Amino acid sequence: MRAPEASTPVVQFIDSHAHLADPAFDSDRDAVVEAARVAGALAIVCIGASHHDAGVALALAARYPTSVQSTAGVHPHDASTYDAARDLEWIRASLDAGAVAVGECGLDYHYDHAPRDRQRVAFLDQLSLARETGRPVVVHTRDAEADTLAMVRDAGRDGIRGVLHSYTGGPGLAEAAVEAGWWVSFSGIVTFRNWTGDDVVRAIPAERILVETDAPYLTPVPVRGRRNEPRYIPHIVERLAVVRGTSIEIVGSQLTANARTFFSLP
Repeated sequence: MRAPEASTPVVQFIDSHAHLADPAFDSDRDAVVEAARVAGALAIVCIGASHHDAGVALALAARYPTSVQSTAGVHPHDASTYDAARDLEWIRASLDAGAVAVGECGLDYHYDHAPRDRQRVAFLDQLSLARETGRPVVVHTRDAEADTLAMVRDAGRDGIRGVLHSYTGGPGLAEAAVEAGWWVSFSGIVTFRNWTGDDVVRAIPAERILVETDAPYLTPVPVRGRRNEPRYIPHIVERLAVVRGTSIEIVGSQLTANARTFFSLP
């Protein structure tokens, strides 16, 4: 059993975005969940950004019903093979089986692994499914601020709840998301030396912030170089508390309440 680093305060937390279905966890997925629990995790939201990953996430949530929740969606990198009839069917089935959100979906114009028009179609369809089912949507956006902003505003008018995950954009998109009734989530990137978004962190209303690892990616300082895991969330919470000028206990409690509200967790 692995305990959190001794220098990090122990706070209760919800990791709002972790890719525990990733092959990086194939050898020790159960141990990772247990290590997170010991570190203070009340829940981990396991992202199902493909049909395969959604299945793994659902199975993990069934094995740990009080510790793990799942999502289901088509990532923008895979939008070139998106088929509405096929993919919306398994996403809807995953939601019926207990997945708490649609996604990860969205737009990625940085890598452009899929044509942009196909990304927009897949994203719009999943936003529509979120509206139909009343579930929130987990959104990935990179170098696609104008299109994302327009679609978030439209979604907000339609009553769709969403979160911009691992946010690295400017203040304009974050402000539009908050105005649309959305949340903004921050990852270990806020601990990196080249992070310049403290003003954005401070500008988000306290009740609209989420925290995530995006594990196994984006391992926070001071544990850079290791595979990221949910147990490292306290490092991110600590940094958010410093930026916002408050205590880690206050920020941690607010972030937990926010995740419960967003995902409708008990």
